[in-house]
Amino acid sequence: MRNKLLAMVILSGAALFGQISLGVRIGRPPAPRVIVQTVSPGPGYSYVGGYWYPVGGHYRWHNPYWTRPPYEGAVWVGPNHDGERFFAGHWEGPHGRVEHDHRWDRNRERDYRR
Repeated sequence: MRNKLLAMVILSGAALFGQISLGVRIGRPPAPRVIVQTVSPGPGYSYVGGYWYPVGGHYRWHNPYWTRPPYEGAVWVGPNHDGERFFAGHWEGPHGRVEHDHRWDRNRERDYRR
């Protein structure tokens, strides 16, 4: 009973004064692969360089590709690791931030005429 009461006090205090965050840390991703950037397939395309991203406790490589941004003026901000946490890549520009979704790329003429 005492343990339950202590847990309730801790959780209620965290809800009032702070934030509880849980996560899995898998360390830094491997060094990026060296890949030669291809020529743009046409106007309006942005190049998304290859990068490592976390999947289930390990990193998976995503090959570079050309794609159309979510809106005109958006630029790709690649993923990064600050030594402790991984931050996913996203699109950013005058109309705000758009989170990256691999499924979305396939519908935006990704790898156009490859």
